[in-house]
Amino acid sequence: EGLPDGFPAPEEIKEDDTKKRREKEKEQMEFSIKWQGSVIAPATGDYEFVVETENGFRLWVNDNDTPLIDAWVKSGEETVFRGQRRLLGGRAYPIRLEYFRYREKTSSVQLKWKTPHHTEELIAERHLSPDSSPEGFVLNTSFPPDDRSIGYERGSSISPEWNEATTYAALEIAGYVTDHLNELARSKPQDGNRFEKLKEFARKFVETAYRRDLKPDELDFYVNQHFAEGVESETAVKRVVLLTLKSPRFLYREMGVGPFDDFDTASWLSFTLWDSLPDQQLIDFARKGELHSRDQVSRQVDRMLQDPRAQAKMAVFLKQWLNIEHFPELIKDAETYPGFDAQLVSDLHSSLNLTIKSAVSSPETTLNDLLLSNQIYLNGRLAQFYGADLPEDAPFQPVSLNPEARAGLITHPLLLSGYAYDKTSSPIHRGVFLSRSLLGRRLKTPPIAVAPLAPDLNPELNTRERVALQTSPEACQTCHVMINSLGFSLENFDAAGRFRTTEKDRPIDASGHYINRAGEDANFNGSRELAEFLASCPETHEAFAEQMFQYFVKQPVRAFGQDRLSELRNSFQSQGLNIRNLLREIAVSSSMLVRKIDSQSTASTE
Repeated sequence: EGLPDGFPAPEEIKEDDTKKRREKEKEQMEFSIKWQGSVIAPATGDYEFVVETENGFRLWVNDNDTPLIDAWVKSGEETVFRGQRRLLGGRAYPIRLEYFRYREKTSSVQLKWKTPHHTEELIAERHLSPDSSPEGFVLNTSFPPDDRSIGYERGSSISPEWNEATTYAALEIAGYVTDHLNELARSKPQDGNRFEKLKEFARKFVETAYRRDLKPDELDFYVNQHFAEGVESETAVKRVVLLTLKSPRFLYREMGVGPFDDFDTASWLSFTLWDSLPDQQLIDFARKGELHSRDQVSRQVDRMLQDPRAQAKMAVFLKQWLNIEHFPELIKDAETYPGFDAQLVSDLHSSLNLTIKSAVSSPETTLNDLLLSNQIYLNGRLAQFYGADLPEDAPFQPVSLNPEARAGLITHPLLLSGYAYDKTSSPIHRGVFLSRSLLGRRLKTPPIAVAPLAPDLNPELNTRERVALQTSPEACQTCHVMINSLGFSLENFDAAGRFRTTEKDRPIDASGHYINRAGEDANFNGSRELAEFLASCPETHEAFAEQMFQYFVKQPVRAFGQDRLSELRNSFQSQGLNIRNLLREIAVSSSMLVRKIDSQSTASTE
């Protein structure tokens, strides 16, 4: 069915000519192949899928009915075909490729993609699975970026542009529901009970969006009135969807319309850990009133932490902790760093993604593992550039590097090349990163804008000397005493993140120090000693706990009590700096505390 013209038409098959028919089909078609399973998106964004072949094919991605690319019947000499889909990071989507050879002299096919911040490449095995996945709706409407002026996204920015985006999003979703109504409601137009099935779907849609059961008067308002006599059922469903998605009860998580109950706890946990709605198990426990004690909440959190969505959110947090979103496009001087091209940068992103994925997938990973491990993922191209021993065509794999040179994520070459200029390293950028992200220090805005001293103006100075000269004015020293001293400890790495021991034919001075909030001075020399200091520093532990709380809960930790941060740090330290246990404590304790605060507020108003 659907094969090109010239294929044998269906005919009455007799036993004595079956062999002849099969030989004729084989001669004309030769072979066909169907691959199907799931593709796992490593990050949220637009994905360009690319199929290279001289033969016929169809490709479906997250749509089992309509091909993303259809070249089943080809004309001309075109051999490269492209299609785009938006996917959510950490989610698995159905993918199917049907391919055949028909009369062509050769046969070959390559399935590639271009993911966010990467170059076009073959889809690696780690992103594919033979397991099936259901279709998932992915919104294409763009929303204005969230405000990060206080250091993290809170998901609470409201503006005319945001309101307009919610309207377009509601219309897009309503259109999708209308187009897929038969599947979603499990009903066909000719079914005698179609009205009841569509009405039941509408009720479930509203309850899912509002994350709780509807009361009788709410059911009348949101559902029943739209299914009045004379209104087509499909139109009624569309009205229900639009009303629901533009309602404040959907757009704002905490409406304050009643006491914080088990359904609110389910929502709190799901948004904290998954950035998504509660699943059926959470709703079932909330419906039974079994989601309010610490033990009940803890059991659900333990289950939810196993979900790929929790691990995907943790991976995004670690990238924000490292602040890498500020340098998606890295360019180095081609003469100074030959080989540092777009493909290498793409590989660096893959390397960091794999290193982080390995960390978040293990329940045993600690902050010390992130700061002290000398193991990162490399392929043959990266190994050749950074001096590791792998075959040129080697796939990505964990590689242990010199422990005196590489110490955890702070020495990953993507970070080191990102916090650098096109020709030279930047102790200032690296020092600011260490001060803010790792140690949680608040830095003042520079009193004046100072352009970096060009290396050519002082060719006799190395980077450390040039930075010291540039920041020598008294107005700069308030912050740069700390910034420079931290950044200098990474001077053994050049602007491409490669280890070095000399600059301008002189030995590198990678000594540094840090004065903590208590006035105590710590000295270190080089990246390994710096990493060991950070791993043992209570300020690092506290800053990591605070940033994780703010990222997952979207609220300042001190809003939950003046002592909450120190309690969180102590809990983190007592459990060996285990990052999954820290997230567990954040999810459980924040849900319990917000419920307690709400009950006290309700009692005081009564």
